[in-house]
Amino acid sequence: MHNNIMPVGLRDRLPLLTLGRYAQWQSRFLRYIDTRLNGEALRKCILEGPYKLTTVTILVVPATDDTPAIPERTAVEILLTMSPENKAHYESEKKAIHLLLTGIGDEIYLTVDAFKTAHEMWIAIERLQKGKEIAKPITPISESTSEEDSDPEQAQRDKDM
Repeated sequence: MHNNIMPVGLRDRLPLLTLGRYAQWQSRFLRYIDTRLNGEALRKCILEGPYKLTTVTILVVPATDDTPAIPERTAVEILLTMSPENKAHYESEKKAIHLLLTGIGDEIYLTVDAFKTAHEMWIAIERLQKGKEIAKPITPISESTSEEDSDPEQAQRDKDM
């Protein structure tokens, strides 16, 4: 009976990135993505970027005895009005981010976790593995500036160190 048991999870395991093996990881990761539910949408999130909500035109609603007329207007697209393809792309963004962060080591995770989209993370991982510097997300000055940062003497001491 035990001979009929197959090892579970070996083919379905997410490939992990190891130092010096980026090209192999990239290929395996994309193949892994293709086997997942909504794989096409996951691939699109990673390689092309997240779905950007569009504006839709809401047509004029004529007045009735009980309600006034509503003029034509534009509104941001919502999940209920999206095409199935766009909805899959929109919903796949979180899954793609999760898969990317699960497939990398802690040293890379700490660098790319600040990015907000799977596409930005993918590019940052690629640049890190090719030895290039990455542009970290910009923190607004209001969030990063403190009284200590505005002290020119302290800035000069830090620079001298």
